[in-house]
Amino acid sequence: MLEETQYYFNQAADVLGLSEKVRRILLTPFRVIKVEIITEDDQGQLMHHLGYRIQHNKVRGPMKGGLRFHPTVNEDHAASLASLMTWKTAVVDLPFGGAKGGINCDPTMMSERALHAVTRKFVEQIKEVIGPTLDIPAPDVNTTPKVMGWIMDEYSKYAGFSPGVVTGKPLHLFGSPGREEATGRGLMIVLQEALKDRGQVLSNMTVAMQGFGNVGSHAARLLAAEGAKIVAVGDHKGGVSRADGLPVGDLIDWVQEHRTVQGFPGGNACAGSDVLTWKADVLIPAALGDVLTKDNAHEVQAKIILEGANGPTTPEANEILQKRNVLIIPDILANAGGVTVSYFEWAQNIQQFRWETEQVQKELSKIMRKAYRDVTELAKEKKVDLRTAAFLLGIRRVGQAALSRVHISEDIQF
Repeated sequence: MLEETQYYFNQAADVLGLSEKVRRILLTPFRVIKVEIITEDDQGQLMHHLGYRIQHNKVRGPMKGGLRFHPTVNEDHAASLASLMTWKTAVVDLPFGGAKGGINCDPTMMSERALHAVTRKFVEQIKEVIGPTLDIPAPDVNTTPKVMGWIMDEYSKYAGFSPGVVTGKPLHLFGSPGREEATGRGLMIVLQEALKDRGQVLSNMTVAMQGFGNVGSHAARLLAAEGAKIVAVGDHKGGVSRADGLPVGDLIDWVQEHRTVQGFPGGNACAGSDVLTWKADVLIPAALGDVLTKDNAHEVQAKIILEGANGPTTPEANEILQKRNVLIIPDILANAGGVTVSYFEWAQNIQQFRWETEQVQKELSKIMRKAYRDVTELAKEKKVDLRTAAFLLGIRRVGQAALSRVHISEDIQF
């Protein structure tokens, strides 16, 4: 995945005419942390995991990015996602840099007590390099508001009361209204803007969705509330479809109980992977990366791809889809609603003043719509696709901030 992120970065860097040296500086992480986590399971047996935190760039502010608990977590994967966070926060113009990390564990195979111990041990080992003005973790795959609360509590043992060390916390533990649904709401807002440019509206759209966790379920709920038909949903275990639109509320209830869409009685069973090539106006990959590849890109029927996941489209698939005139709204723009409301939560924690839900939603809408316009205007100016334009915008803002902080004799233009 790291090579893919660098590929997209280099496409934008080519347009900017950046030298190899400048590219290397912008791509190299500021700091790489790898720690060994040794705990005991419920039977008293030793567990061994590795934890990572890649801090990519801090020129625009404290570093920001999620923590992922998944067996596939490794240094390269975290480095790729940390880089994406640097450009993402710049695209939506937040005062943050990028970071990412996690633990190579499988929470589905662990008790809550064991997961709690692993989380606290991880925080204990990285506490010196995270903090409200240093690096602020957030939820990602398999990490929940409860996990964020554990992180806040463990860090506060050493630093004193510090709710701003992490975002995505429970509402009753200094979290923000609207944070849980933020990525899904951001997806809806950006899609509304894209449809407006095409003279279309959500109420006439059919949507296929791959992944139905936090991002997918909230996006589906919000899109359905605006009249869109969610015609197919797939996950790692299976899929379900319905031509006249799935009853999203009932599906959410089913998934909360069964942890999969498989077997949902309100639709027809299908393979989870079939959803990627389903006949629908919009496809939302909202799970893990690299699901759209050269092997299935030719079969995608959607005319708009809204990237809810990080890195769901490989470069080969991206090229195929571009040639087929499929509109791809890239991850570093489309799913930035999460980090945007994380910013609001952090600001509330720093100020010790809570916003109302209406204010959160209003400010999120304003930032996401402006970011969409910034990217589309740059795409038209440079005659490039939205992904390249988003990277262009992010690189330019990071580069300009970096040059403003130091004296460099060499003439570098962003």
